[in-house]
Amino acid sequence: MAKYISKRILYMIFIFFIMSLLLFFLYNLIPGDPARAELEGVKTKITPEEYQYRYEQARIRMGLDDPLIIRYAKWLGGTLKLDFGMSQVYKQPVATVIKQPMKNTIFINIFAVGLALAITIPLGIYCAVKRNSLFDKLIQVLTIVGYSLPTFIISLLFIFAFAVKLEWFPVSGMATPNFTGSSLEVFKDKLWYLALPLGVMTIGSLGGLTRYIRAAMSDALSMDYIKTARAKGLTEKVVIFSHAWRNALLPIITLLIGWLISVFSGSLVVESMFNLNGMGKFYINALTSQDYNVALAIQLFYIVIALLGNLITDLSYGLVDPRVRVNK
Repeated sequence: MAKYISKRILYMIFIFFIMSLLLFFLYNLIPGDPARAELEGVKTKITPEEYQYRYEQARIRMGLDDPLIIRYAKWLGGTLKLDFGMSQVYKQPVATVIKQPMKNTIFINIFAVGLALAITIPLGIYCAVKRNSLFDKLIQVLTIVGYSLPTFIISLLFIFAFAVKLEWFPVSGMATPNFTGSSLEVFKDKLWYLALPLGVMTIGSLGGLTRYIRAAMSDALSMDYIKTARAKGLTEKVVIFSHAWRNALLPIITLLIGWLISVFSGSLVVESMFNLNGMGKFYINALTSQDYNVALAIQLFYIVIALLGNLITDLSYGLVDPRVRVNK
């Protein structure tokens, strides 16, 4: 196992360097001059000579006159020290700028993932056990409808029903402005604002995951070892959870871990619809405002998360099913 993990870590490091090289070169091929963009606000307030002097100094400070490979080496050295450079828009270190959106995204998605798993896992198992029953057919229809509806349509329906008509929840934002109170009151106020986006994210993920779990459990329940287990006189609860569910987890675990890893990526549609300061919306804003240091740091973070997710997925196979060996 240790040898396998070591090989995978070396592989992950290699992939990280290749992707960082490609991304750095791609972002630097985008037309634009960061030095000119930095001085755009004072261009009309200074003389042409002063502007030219500041422009040249800015290029030297940013290393824009160095060959591209030298710039990559300097940038990579800083990145490995968690120094991602300065944000051109916020005039602050990138690590400081992305901290709050990342906290918001993790907070929102942890609740959404927890709610969705708490619903979809028992619902998918029950539908597989009661396959072709009236309840199963009803759930299949509802999941198809939920899976087919775009997220922005679900968002509009939630806003119309719960914010406009019933007036239960606010439409946008993450907290009441200038709200003061105890930690519990602040937490409850935040959940009140996030109720609608959490509901949209949960409903949007129910359809696909429920159908996937149902299909995996249906396949497991149709296997011969399930018939053997029942013939031995084992209770239905033991047959379902100790035999069928354990084997159904192998195809499901890839989806589940990938879904859990997505708590860091954010949801662009939901964050835009409800005006949430999360990673998805923040990343798009960085691209549109040409704040490439921020965009590049976020993209590299996603790459690291994806690589770790693949490693965790492979290791989880051995934990779920001892017959699977990942030591080669």
